[in-house]
Amino acid sequence: MEDEAVLSWVRAQASSALCVFSVCTGALICGAAGLLVGRRATTHWTALHLLHHFGATPVDERVVEDGNVVFAAGVTAGIDGALRVAARLRGDEAAQTIQLAMQYAPEPPFDAGTPDRAPPVIVARARESAAEITRRRRATALQFERRLREERPLHPMG
Repeated sequence: MEDEAVLSWVRAQASSALCVFSVCTGALICGAAGLLVGRRATTHWTALHLLHHFGATPVDERVVEDGNVVFAAGVTAGIDGALRVAARLRGDEAAQTIQLAMQYAPEPPFDAGTPDRAPPVIVARARESAAEITRRRRATALQFERRLREERPLHPMG
């Protein structure tokens, strides 16, 4: 999120992209590149609260589409998002064919895939495990927010 060469490359690619696809905390990189300003977006639940620092409206959903950007919340939501991208680019039948080919019919063994469904002790452990990286991500997000206030508008995508 702080490597300007990477962020410049992301901006350049996004400026002419038919579709931008962000999975998990990749949304934070898009945010640091200035691509979330004025957009609805999602990311992994441990970082969702940081999106507003990048000018986005955080949405707690598995997949969020806003214009030419598709955001997937967590790693497994990336499959759902990828199928939506496939449908955008090649149509619903192509996406359904891909889903069948990969036999994507999730049946998770536990109903603990979101903080509101997982047992509180599991959520607490996950938050504790992510605390340090979340702290670092927040520091970067706050830096971006300060810049955003000074430089508006910042690299919005079409």
